[in-house]
Amino acid sequence: LMNAAVAQGVKPARIAQHCDSVSLCFSKGLGAPAGAVLAGGKAFIAEAWRVRKLLGGGMRQAGMLAAAARLGLERAEATLRRDHDNARRFAEAYSSRFPPGIQELNLPLLSVSLAAVETNIVMVSITGAWPSPAEFCQHLKAVSEEELAETSQAVSVLMFPWSVHTLRAVWHRDISAHDTELARNKLEFVARKCQE
Repeated sequence: LMNAAVAQGVKPARIAQHCDSVSLCFSKGLGAPAGAVLAGGKAFIAEAWRVRKLLGGGMRQAGMLAAAARLGLERAEATLRRDHDNARRFAEAYSSRFPPGIQELNLPLLSVSLAAVETNIVMVSITGAWPSPAEFCQHLKAVSEEELAETSQAVSVLMFPWSVHTLRAVWHRDISAHDTELARNKLEFVARKCQE
């Protein structure tokens, strides 16, 4: 919800007005260590409260978590916009100030639809039968002696094999612009080695 609101430049309420209920997680993108909020009609919330009690849910002294969630909400726009910018930077070529993105790497193995990069999520397509997305993700995660010798860096990138020909990368508040550049370099290294 928050990523969509920031990407569209609207208040979250404008999107949520069309929903009967909404759940918002305060961790990851918003940076709180834990916590979520559930909103909806009175009967819905009463039933959710009852089920939570049945399942033993609930926390005492949750004020510290609530404070972290509030801080995350107050800083959400700037934090999420930075995540969106890093994702976009990963996917496209920027000015000479930034390294080229994977769209400009001219690697026939990989492609990205830049029109689909609206928030902190980048879907990377792999052409051909090898490597599979799962195999490509394993290569991104692993650090080889060849990589250390060639790049002088040990970089492990976690991406998710989304479908038969697609990888999914997601940015959050703990991934910096520098981390994004390292991830793009690792992606280029792995793609080049796979093509060789």
